[in-house]
Amino acid sequence: MSTPAVPGPPARSRPDACPGALQTHPAADGFLARVRVPGGLLTADRLRALARAAAELGDGALELTSRGNVQLRGLADGTGTELAGRLGAAGLLPSPAHDRVRNVLASVLTGRAGGLADVRPWVRAVDAGLCTDPRAAELPGRFLVTLDDGRGDVAGAGGDAGLRVLPGGPVALTLAGRDSGLRCGYEEAPGLVLAAISAFLDEHAAQGGTAWRLAELADGPRRVAGRLGATGDLPGAPAAAAGPQPAGEVRQDDGRTALVAVVPLGRLTADQAAAVAGVAAEVQLTPWRGVAVPDLDAPAAAAAALTGAGLVLDPGSPWLRVTACTGRPGCARSLADVRADAAAAVAAGSLPAGGARQHWAGCARRCGRPAGDVVDVVATGGGYRVG
Repeated sequence: MSTPAVPGPPARSRPDACPGALQTHPAADGFLARVRVPGGLLTADRLRALARAAAELGDGALELTSRGNVQLRGLADGTGTELAGRLGAAGLLPSPAHDRVRNVLASVLTGRAGGLADVRPWVRAVDAGLCTDPRAAELPGRFLVTLDDGRGDVAGAGGDAGLRVLPGGPVALTLAGRDSGLRCGYEEAPGLVLAAISAFLDEHAAQGGTAWRLAELADGPRRVAGRLGATGDLPGAPAAAAGPQPAGEVRQDDGRTALVAVVPLGRLTADQAAAVAGVAAEVQLTPWRGVAVPDLDAPAAAAAALTGAGLVLDPGSPWLRVTACTGRPGCARSLADVRADAAAAVAAGSLPAGGARQHWAGCARRCGRPAGDVVDVVATGGGYRVG
């Protein structure tokens, strides 16, 4: 039986104002810049450049996002030009016009450990395709591309358009996290997802140009798939969200070792960033707001450096189960300093809900809440509501 068309939510009344490196956002603690890092892949030199910018222009730390991007907080008014110059010199701003639309999330340690294929070449191809297409600059800043190597760690992240490697080699195009039914080979995959992005822009314009996400368009996934030649309904249910962050050693396919480190509450200090950059030539920021450090020949020494800097490698640590929004003093809406309160609860061994996976939020909006089964710990002004 055919599935009826699904209307999107009411039309947005304002354009997407998602911050970027050039379009900063005013917050209670200064201005906020978000630097896109396609695939979460950063060379050590680029990580050092970001850490220096945070130390010299911001509040001294890098905020890691669930899309593998980086935020700098506490920027003074007027520092945007200097920040842009630093990012450009480091190769982190290849196209100013496309600054906010390079949201590309890739499977963690792809091509190194696990998975059915290496999607790092896709990251480079998709990013290049976006940056060389003038029309792609029109994408809303919240539009997300997911590149899943078959393990399912990013297919359920709510991407607008994505690729997922299937057993046996074919690649599926996903739309709003669902299988579109469209297939291609490995080499053709970047072109297919870029075509889906173009089809989204066509449908976005046809429906008034106000939606921020594909799922907000009326019958958006099916209509976009139809523009690419698909017929009928999308065959797949939305992919399940990945679970909590892993931590510790991972054996790579080449015999070397990777370390997956938890960054408590996703806040990487400049000193911690220097420690990470000091043990690997390239790192990957994870969807769990952590860091994967690959290609290690001497993992014990690297592990000592990371834990000495305050990162967490213990797979039994409560930090694997705790996230938080910005809270006070960075957010004027927040009713509490949720990061400090969450950290105190971890230190005291007094996490609510029996230490279950939980997200601390300063208000009912619950910004930054991860997908999946999560207990909400919400500030009320007179304590926290757990549920």
